[in-house]
Amino acid sequence: MYPNGLARAALRFKPSTFTGTFIALALAALIVTACGILLETGVRAEVPPHRYAHAPVVAAADQRARLGHNDDGDDEPVPDRARLSGSLVTEAASVPGARTAVADITFPIRGPHDIARTTLTSTSTSTSTPTSWTAHNWSSTAFTGERLTTGRAPAPGEVVLSAGTVGGRVTLTTPDGTRTAYRVSGIARTPGATAWFADSDALRHSGHPGRVDAIAVLPRAGVTPDTLRSQVAHALGHRALIHTGDDRGAVEDPSLALARELLTGLGGSFGGIAALVAVFTAAGTVALGVGQRAREFALLRAIGTTPRQIRRTIATEALLVAPLAGAAGCLPGLALAHWWFGQLQDKGAVPDAVHLSVSWIPPVTAVGAVLLTALGAGYLAARRSSRIKPGQALGEASVEPLRVGWIRTPLGLAAVAGGCVCAGLASTLKGEDAANAALGIVFLFMLAVALLGPLVARVCAALFGLPLRGAGAPAALAAANSRTHARRLASAITPIVLAMAFASVLVFLQTSEDKVTADQQRAGVTADHIVTAEPGLAPDAVPRARRAPGVTAAVALLRTSVLVPVAGSLESASAQGVTGSTRDLAAVQDLDVRAGRLTLRPGEIAVDASLARDAHVRVGRRLHLYLPDGTRAAPVVVATYGRGLGLSQLTMDRGALAAHVTSAFDTELWTKGGTAGALAPLGTVLDRSGYSAAQSLDRELNAWANSVMAAVLGGFAAVAAGNTLVMTVLDRRRELGTLRLIGSTRRQILRMLHWEALLVTVVGIVLGTAIALATLVPMMKGLTGRGPYIPPHVYGAFAGGILVLGLAAVTLPARAALRRKTLER
Repeated sequence: MYPNGLARAALRFKPSTFTGTFIALALAALIVTACGILLETGVRAEVPPHRYAHAPVVAAADQRARLGHNDDGDDEPVPDRARLSGSLVTEAASVPGARTAVADITFPIRGPHDIARTTLTSTSTSTSTPTSWTAHNWSSTAFTGERLTTGRAPAPGEVVLSAGTVGGRVTLTTPDGTRTAYRVSGIARTPGATAWFADSDALRHSGHPGRVDAIAVLPRAGVTPDTLRSQVAHALGHRALIHTGDDRGAVEDPSLALARELLTGLGGSFGGIAALVAVFTAAGTVALGVGQRAREFALLRAIGTTPRQIRRTIATEALLVAPLAGAAGCLPGLALAHWWFGQLQDKGAVPDAVHLSVSWIPPVTAVGAVLLTALGAGYLAARRSSRIKPGQALGEASVEPLRVGWIRTPLGLAAVAGGCVCAGLASTLKGEDAANAALGIVFLFMLAVALLGPLVARVCAALFGLPLRGAGAPAALAAANSRTHARRLASAITPIVLAMAFASVLVFLQTSEDKVTADQQRAGVTADHIVTAEPGLAPDAVPRARRAPGVTAAVALLRTSVLVPVAGSLESASAQGVTGSTRDLAAVQDLDVRAGRLTLRPGEIAVDASLARDAHVRVGRRLHLYLPDGTRAAPVVVATYGRGLGLSQLTMDRGALAAHVTSAFDTELWTKGGTAGALAPLGTVLDRSGYSAAQSLDRELNAWANSVMAAVLGGFAAVAAGNTLVMTVLDRRRELGTLRLIGSTRRQILRMLHWEALLVTVVGIVLGTAIALATLVPMMKGLTGRGPYIPPHVYGAFAGGILVLGLAAVTLPARAALRRKTLER
């Protein structure tokens, strides 16, 4: 039991030695817990069915597009809803256990916003401002439960409304472009502006004729959902996916698939990198704490302690500290996960019906990870001290070894080579994949810095220490200390490099993309006015705009996204469907055509030059892609252009997209000439200077997620850097006391420590910046064809924050250590 008693005594009489280790392990547990909870939530995320609550079996199309004709390649959620053929309703209704099968059709329409307050007469038509309504087919009420409060079910040409007067007429505009005055046949009270059409009208006017959102299958008496599910699955085969239980909620809310993708990406991809960084940094802190006790272990070896007893002592210390540190980090990790998840819900990335999943798995994993980290790092750090011969122990402990490790050096060089290779490969990635790849590249370079740390620190101390030699005695002494104690210097530099590199890469990756997007928008938007409306523009918006005084060109755009195969995976790309002529489009948008000739005939497409290069297509070739609902298409590339990030990566005829989106209303109207007053009846009018193309949800989330990741990793690394500097200063109390005894003043000693802190932080900032540039330059060249954009004030804030942190982390413990009572001890 001697090693166990020695470990308890060390914790009791030297608590400051283990405080830094405790903090580092607790922070590591915090990050592992938070990311683990997000990952578990993504895996278990479910949305209880609401609309399909009384439909035990629901058939729907597969909402994922799969790369390759054999459906065995990469798969991604489709940008819009994938739909089923309406002919499958009859087949589903014919199975033995089905009482009936009902198609579900939902689509947006334009209607008067004050209908709930206006009494419509049979001789009047409302002229109120159009707004967004939700429309369904009337037969869907068989499973949704809405009932008429007055009137009757709609016949063709009629509609049931959630408010109004039976017998009146109301003008509604449907996605297929039809603007008709419908007779109100009944009222069904329900929250929101809702309309029900006859099934034939709904199928024709939905914008995707002949296709339905889903099929609700109702059972005969005595037929269980599982039995009915098997029968429907056999009847429909691979043409539909069959859902029961809570799985029906995913059909009702397709955003659940995207939410799962996001949560598993944050908890898995980013979480894996973050966990590695946290464990890596914590291991460095544990190794520093054990290394600072080399003299103690040397003395134990000199008096006859065996290597096994020293290893048992270190293991016992880890068992005493790590579980407590892990438990201390779990609670704030849970709080971080709650905040993170809440922010995602507030931004609309996660449905409100999804709840955070918290189980015992992430906390236990976090505690186990920090325990293994403490054991492994402590064992490796004390390996030489425990194996050295007793007669040489004290002599080895008094002098820092100068030789380069024959294991660490090749591994460090291999990490540098791996980082360079990965940086080149990552130049083809985009969006969240690019950010995750950037984290991996930085981690490889950081691993190289850690493995080659003493060598790098010695070179940097010699190089950066040259100016210090002529700056007075404290500066010269700081330079000499840095050269002599390279390992101590390396342990302080590594977390600073980590903080600077991660924060810079994640933040400047986003600022670089935003800068290119803004520049391309500034150069590409030549329209004088842009008009928007909800749920979209009227079908006759373009001819009406052309008739407005002063308008010389008018083009309507239907904005959406498609999936394009790039480098063996499916990447989301923005697309615009154009209503209007190429001459009018050229008048309102300068796409910067690089090759070919821009035309808008059916079956043709113009592609951003960067995307065309990544997809390996050129003018005259076919671009294989997946339309918003997952339908495969292969239009001919007729032109490539250079402003895809600022305008749209794909440009094609509107008809190629309209039948494959939920809302076929045009999104924007761009005009040349005219006045805001003349265009105001069409919607909200913005001029060129006030227009900024709305970012997609993916882009907004990428920007926000990068900032949060930078804050989490950069903040963790910054705290670890401060923690390491404090541990280093506290370990030098004997040295500082000796300097005081030989006549050095407190001011001189503090100045020496300030010079050392300045040297450490400057070296860390320079190395972190170099790693960030080595990551960002090839990646941004591949993404945008330009170098990274680094806002000076943001970079200055990063560097200034690290300088202040370094000086504060040295000054505060140094002042405490320089007190007379401390020195006497």
